[in-house]
Amino acid sequence: MDYKQYFLDTLRSTSRKGVESVIENLEKLGFFSAPASSNFHLNTEGGLLQHSVNVCVEALKLRDSQIELRLELEQKLPVDSVIISALLHDVCKAEIYKKALKNRKIASGRWEEYWGYSVDYSDFPVGHGEKSVIRLLQWGMELKEDEICAIRWHMHAWDLAFHSPEAKNNLNAAKDKCPLLTLIIAADSFASFLLEAR
Repeated sequence: MDYKQYFLDTLRSTSRKGVESVIENLEKLGFFSAPASSNFHLNTEGGLLQHSVNVCVEALKLRDSQIELRLELEQKLPVDSVIISALLHDVCKAEIYKKALKNRKIASGRWEEYWGYSVDYSDFPVGHGEKSVIRLLQWGMELKEDEICAIRWHMHAWDLAFHSPEAKNNLNAAKDKCPLLTLIIAADSFASFLLEAR
């Protein structure tokens, strides 16, 4: 699969205001060549793009299967919202990974140097999901409330700031209000822990 072409074509298919600006900014920040993580799933060049596409493909499949079970979900899970939330949930990662020389122990018990990635959040340290939403809005992307909730809370409980009661309440309210959030959490988990597992 040509991941970049899928990403561009699918995102543009939404005809959403701000899409071209988002694409231009993602190019500038290195989104299409960034890894998805520093040590875990798809920690290779282009991994973030591949992960975003994997989440989108999974989210669209999940949407279809859930609508078969509950027809009323079709109204609550518009295709454009699924695409936008899935493809853009991790835009916050576009600028945080830096190439770094690291050490690892090999099978013989010796240490070797290798090129990997370090993480640097210092440029814009506002939080994971929040940063994705803020960046998209800064770039002129028109986002619906459900999309904002889905992108902001896609990390589920992993992203609760010190597990504060207020953060837990906000997450629970978002889950109750926004079926799109549950769909994106599931698709992100499927992609990260099944498709992309080492």
